[in-house]
Amino acid sequence: MKKITVILLLIVTFTNSCKKDDDINNQNRNPNIPNAVFDTQNLIDTNLPQYNNLLIPSQHVIVTGGNIGINGIVVYYTGSSYLAWELSDPNHQISNCSTLTVNGIVASCSCDDDNSYFIANGLPQSGTTGQYTLIPYQVEINGSVIRVYNN
Repeated sequence: MKKITVILLLIVTFTNSCKKDDDINNQNRNPNIPNAVFDTQNLIDTNLPQYNNLLIPSQHVIVTGGNIGINGIVVYYTGSSYLAWELSDPNHQISNCSTLTVNGIVASCSCDDDNSYFIANGLPQSGTTGQYTLIPYQVEINGSVIRVYNN
């Protein structure tokens, strides 16, 4: 009986310590980017022409408006999975120059330091100042719909 009690106690302890909102991607520790709570739900549907690029490996689509992210998001298709990133430079406070623009697989800010990040993995390019990587968002696929969310 004691063994069962100990095992159940361990299971409950481990289950409660692994919450969905644990800080696994340093977003909550980044003082520059506030936590954006949003859900695209069925907005991103690859059957729609504006999202057709997401059917082609190494392509991306930018989604802005409707309180999606802080400055919008970029959704990138690796060929086997989808990644979604915040379009704000994680190494700057939110400002006019901290919004990232995407060219190919590189997202860059227009601030004086010209920080740049790879949207294929979220990592900074050589020469980027600061300690933070791109802020990732959760992605869920249901048929042709790509749901991106942070809630």
